[in-house]
Amino acid sequence: MSTGAPAPGGAPDPVPPKTPPPPEPAPVPPTSAPPATAPLRVAVIGGGPGGLYAAALLKRGDPAREVTVWERNAPDDTFGFGVVLSDETLGGIEDADPAVHAALRAELVRWDDIDIVHRGHLLRSTGHGFAALGRRRLLELLHARCAGLGVRLRFRTDAPPAAELAADHDLVIAADGAGSRTRTAHADVFRPTLTTHRCRYLWLAADFALDAFRFEIAETEYGVMQLHAYPFSTADGGSSTVIVEMREEVWRAAGFDELDETESAARCAKLFADALHGRALRSNRSAWTAFRTVVNARWSHGGIVLIGDAAHTAHFSIGSGTKLAVEDAVALAAHVDARPGTPAGIAEALAAYETERRPVVASTQRAAAASLRWFEEIAGRLDRPPRQFAFDLLTRSRRVTHDNLRLRDPAFTASVEAEFGCPPGTPPMFTPYRLGGLTLRNRVVVSPMDLYVAEDGLPGDFHLVHLGARALGGAGLVMTEMVCVSPEGRITPGCTGLWTDEQADAWARITSFVHAQAPGTALGVQLGHSGRKGSTRRMWEGIDQPLPDGNWPLVAASPEPYRAGLNQVPRALDRAGLAAVREQFTAAARRAARAGFDLLELHCAHGYLLSGFLSPLTNRRTDGYGGDLDARLRFPLEVFDAVREVWPADRPMTVRISATDWADGGTTAEDAIGIARAFADHGAAALDVSTGQVVPEEMPEFGRSYQTPYADLIRSALGVPVIAVGAISSWDDVNSLLLAGRADLCALARPHLYDPHWTLHAAAEQGYAGPGAPWPAPYRAGSRRPPTGRKDP
Repeated sequence: MSTGAPAPGGAPDPVPPKTPPPPEPAPVPPTSAPPATAPLRVAVIGGGPGGLYAAALLKRGDPAREVTVWERNAPDDTFGFGVVLSDETLGGIEDADPAVHAALRAELVRWDDIDIVHRGHLLRSTGHGFAALGRRRLLELLHARCAGLGVRLRFRTDAPPAAELAADHDLVIAADGAGSRTRTAHADVFRPTLTTHRCRYLWLAADFALDAFRFEIAETEYGVMQLHAYPFSTADGGSSTVIVEMREEVWRAAGFDELDETESAARCAKLFADALHGRALRSNRSAWTAFRTVVNARWSHGGIVLIGDAAHTAHFSIGSGTKLAVEDAVALAAHVDARPGTPAGIAEALAAYETERRPVVASTQRAAAASLRWFEEIAGRLDRPPRQFAFDLLTRSRRVTHDNLRLRDPAFTASVEAEFGCPPGTPPMFTPYRLGGLTLRNRVVVSPMDLYVAEDGLPGDFHLVHLGARALGGAGLVMTEMVCVSPEGRITPGCTGLWTDEQADAWARITSFVHAQAPGTALGVQLGHSGRKGSTRRMWEGIDQPLPDGNWPLVAASPEPYRAGLNQVPRALDRAGLAAVREQFTAAARRAARAGFDLLELHCAHGYLLSGFLSPLTNRRTDGYGGDLDARLRFPLEVFDAVREVWPADRPMTVRISATDWADGGTTAEDAIGIARAFADHGAAALDVSTGQVVPEEMPEFGRSYQTPYADLIRSALGVPVIAVGAISSWDDVNSLLLAGRADLCALARPHLYDPHWTLHAAAEQGYAGPGAPWPAPYRAGSRRPPTGRKDP
């Protein structure tokens, strides 16, 4: 079943769904036309759009095929109201079956605008491009197409089990929805993961056509409720889909759990009377539902294959259910048509179908997860200025960005930039930012990157060139790697330190160069202690592997090795050890101040010593430094306070944290907020919000900007400045995150390894030449992109 409200242009890592790798063996494309075989017998379980379209395409591909669809409901039974199809999906339909495309084109309702109502402010953004039609009408068109092609449609009939059908059919397509019986019956093979989320929603309809996609917020005594609505028909006065959504606890507090279908519809109509112009809402066997994300390790088993919601779901707020199901049908039919109808040919076709579709689906599910999370956490965003709130909503899935929205709706985007405080012609990333007593000329941070090339903790020429090049490259703040506070606190023998005055002098050489040759660039030092993750080889020699010889003893919150049987067991710090480590941090901070650093960051992330105290997975102590979150925070806060006391008052301190361990039983979102609040209360100027690397059994959910939702969560909950990190790779992403209010600064690592002048090049590519990104005088001749081909003058 497809539901809901798509993000403009399509659709996060509370987290994107885990996506297993495609099954083995990998498909082998056919090298010649398939040989003649007996016509396929195809069974389709489920008469939704995906199942019907797959049946039609397979019958169209070979009229001799015997294709049967089992649908337990009557032909005119349907659930929900309107469905949304993207231009991309419609293009695929046109290529696969022009007849269906022509029928759809005559029925579609199109519109370009999105209305966002926030605390009485109505903001309209245009240029988005939507197409929708009624679900019932879509099914009627597909019924007619199937019947015209000779597909057998068996309504009001439960399909036999897939295994039974597979005994006398060559191909069984399970299009039996999010509650798929086929998937359940073969769970040992498909290995589904079902994740139920935190909101309840109800799918309704209004008997008039809205003139735009509409998002509206109702702040009630019970909590926040939201409306997603869009038109899907203009016939007889028109019709619109209306979805009402709220957190589970709000739903219960408001008493919706005690209302029947009719009562719920009536109450929702009153809640959003302005949006509905006082009209009633109608239901169609509508029930309050908690959305479930479906992910499967495999999509096929012998001749049985899952498509649509049986294989995968994506939250209704990106309008992708029908889109994904129809695209599955197109891909599946194309691969079946291209191969022989033998068991080996079918197996090859199903593997190829999954290999093609899985990355597309995974990307959509990540976007949908980001959108879903945005609505789950909407209450924390309501205090944002109206235009920033609207921009945040429009870009919530990360598929619509600042640059994309400037093309769609330049006037709206300019108004958001003005509200943000961008001077004319200045991209958001080049607006200055004041962090404590330090003013940064732009919002770009070169993230700490361990280099592992120091000798006895001394930074050398490589560090001078590395940090100097990034400072000359235009970033507002350049961070050192983790600088260790003692020889025993190193990760590897190649780590830098600040436990001697000689090391401080070597760092002073670097800070002096940056301040003299890249004026306006701030240089920050990150202080840390490796804890149980120390005494290992350099990254390229075997990450996290113990040294072959010369290992030094380790200390940690608890005597738990990083990897049992591989890494050494650390000694749990006693009172004397805690005091010694605290003094090591303060001594290093004094040296850092004398060396001329502009900012100090305390490393409390990634499983290193202070992070090991914060995570319940690594802190098993039973004294006053272990147990609940307040106790686990005790030592990291003691270190912070001691460092803050000796660090110059006019220079800011930040703290890097891991906001999740990506592992069961680890740091929760509530813990992350509590950790951030505690450090902010003790004087941290900003929280540098990273994730993971705490335990080796972690399961991070990688993807573009996958860690930024945690920075957003902390900023929304506490209003404290945050630095966002994690696979931020483009200047467009940086502008989008800042303008949406999800971060105050953005830290990038790998892009600055690829291009030390990433920030200056980002300015040039945006046509910006202002004070936020000045080119060093010797480099000004390179501030224009050089000619790259014969067409350049």
